[in-house]
Amino acid sequence: MILFIVSIFLSAFLLFQVQPMVAKFILPWFGGTPAVWSTTMLFFEVFLTGGYAYAYWLIGRVKSSRQGIIHIILLGISLALLLGLGVVWPSPVMPGADWKPTSLDFPVLHILLLLTVSVGLPYFMLASNGPLMQAWFSRIFPEKSYARLYSLSNAGSLLGLLAYPVLIEPALTLRSQGWTWSIGFFIFALLAGSVGLRAKQRDTNPVSDSKLVSNLPEKKPSAALMILWIALGAIASVFLLAVTNQISQEVAVIPFLWILPLAIYLFSFILAFSDARWYHRRLYSVLFLLSSGEMIWSLTQAGSLDILWQIASYCVLLFLGCMICHGELYKLRPSASHLTSFYLMVSVGGAMGGVFVNLVAPFIFTGYWELYVAWLMILAIFAPIFLPRWFAPEGMQVALMLMVFVAGSVFFTLQGDRYQSSLFVRRNFYGILQVRNWQSTSSGQTGYIMIHGATVHGIQYASPERRDKPTTYYVEDSGVGILLSNHPRRGHGLRVGVLGLGLGTVASYGEAGDSYVMYEINPSVIDLAEGEGGYFSFLHDSKAAITVVPGDARISLERELAAGQPQNFDVLVLDTFSSDSIPVHLVTKEAFAIYLQHLAPDGVIAAHISNRNLDLQPVFWKMAQEYHLSIVRVDRAAQEDDDGFPSEWILLSRDPTLFEIPAIHSKVISLENYSTTLKLWTDDYSNLFQILK
Repeated sequence: MILFIVSIFLSAFLLFQVQPMVAKFILPWFGGTPAVWSTTMLFFEVFLTGGYAYAYWLIGRVKSSRQGIIHIILLGISLALLLGLGVVWPSPVMPGADWKPTSLDFPVLHILLLLTVSVGLPYFMLASNGPLMQAWFSRIFPEKSYARLYSLSNAGSLLGLLAYPVLIEPALTLRSQGWTWSIGFFIFALLAGSVGLRAKQRDTNPVSDSKLVSNLPEKKPSAALMILWIALGAIASVFLLAVTNQISQEVAVIPFLWILPLAIYLFSFILAFSDARWYHRRLYSVLFLLSSGEMIWSLTQAGSLDILWQIASYCVLLFLGCMICHGELYKLRPSASHLTSFYLMVSVGGAMGGVFVNLVAPFIFTGYWELYVAWLMILAIFAPIFLPRWFAPEGMQVALMLMVFVAGSVFFTLQGDRYQSSLFVRRNFYGILQVRNWQSTSSGQTGYIMIHGATVHGIQYASPERRDKPTTYYVEDSGVGILLSNHPRRGHGLRVGVLGLGLGTVASYGEAGDSYVMYEINPSVIDLAEGEGGYFSFLHDSKAAITVVPGDARISLERELAAGQPQNFDVLVLDTFSSDSIPVHLVTKEAFAIYLQHLAPDGVIAAHISNRNLDLQPVFWKMAQEYHLSIVRVDRAAQEDDDGFPSEWILLSRDPTLFEIPAIHSKVISLENYSTTLKLWTDDYSNLFQILK
């Protein structure tokens, strides 16, 4: 009995531990974009379905005497794989540096391949453990119910998920996490293997439990009912991934903000399947409608509303939507003999939802419209809720959901551009990019504006006489403007590196003889900055020699060092922190070690830290202390008579002499008396909650 208890709890715990752990490890390799987590979720949903299908096949199609042997062999192969990977990689599930991507045009396939090699087989075995343990338990102990094992599995899943950001992530480095998880898998394999040996050749039907099994007659589920199971699972999956993407885009790409929606999704499943009294159709329908109204109001107030309130609004809506999907699934559950096919179909639906969000939606939608498609489909669930069951059979429900899905998808594909005035809209792995006409409120000048998500990445005037003028965060009295305008080497071989291209506005400061190297991960941003559509021309018009390096900036800088090509920058501009979602891997101790190797002895790092929700000054101050750098700050307030934006810049240098130039010295704010208790950020440790404003 104890073997079953520990095995099923440990497998569920490990199953949900590995997801945020591996996703966090590979996140920096793909630019820190929220799509990394969405793609990771797709992988785990597909392999979870594979694990359920394997369990369904093993129990239903293989002789009892052979089931344990087959399972033990696969467990042994999994252990051998982990051991081998641990020899060649930093830890068994943490890929080596040679797996870093060389091209980021469509990273989804690279992420899926990487995850398959690193954790595919172990995750597959963990996913199959729940249904296998329940089936074998019923065979060995036919007089006992497996319901407690089911509840224990759900509890282990939720605990494993919540333990990662609270206990595991703060206490262990990523490498230690990988080894610790692998040791846990080794223990699990021994337990599961022992259970497999005990499974005897004895065909006994599982004992039913009133809380898990309905009183439906023992008949095979209809095709319409099975499709309905798939549809409800898919809707919940799409809603989960869409809400997670939305939250990550608005705040930051951190494990907690991945785990929170997933924990809500899992909790709703546990609650809905624990007892019928937790789900009341009409009550949840009304609550969902009220929450939808509140969510619409929050979206209209997004610019001024507290970010925690926005997160709470999304989470409440997600919980109610998932409770409706999972509550309806519970009411449609089959008899005991068909439970394995039921859970398999629900898992298939989850995988299909992941495929839609990651592989279909980016190609048919210009915005994150899958959130609204899922929202409409949840509303479609309401129709049968308010009608008698005889008036809404499964086939009618499936047809209604399909019509809503097709109609919603077509509508948002053809007319889904909420920016009707947009001149250019493109969605890719890195988000949604648009170009719009713009008119100055102070001077009446017109031009073009680039917006990524909800963040302005730059403005350029349309008139020829003002087209070369820097705007927004880069005007002449901004931190970077003051630095570049007054640098002694300007026009005399000044070497500038820029992490984060945007429009290429910084290149407007370039003079003949200068050299600017611009690093950018988003291919669409590069296309626009280099002149696609004729909107922006800062790069083309610059007098300096311009080089654009595609790909993640940190990986590109690492490769240049490996090739023996330090750039010797006089100024290195870090402009990847201006949006509300920041790539943490570009502001760690290891990242700064790379920057300093590319920096001239008297060079300056200029970091743009303007952010609605996060205060990055403590992070940079700790870096300054770690590397013995002088640090100052330049603030620019909002002004009504120009087109510059309020901005905050941090300047750091080994040699503070440049800060003594009168034109620069008069603008900087000394941080000599500043201090913070924030722990130094590294690749293994960061905590965004400590710097929330």
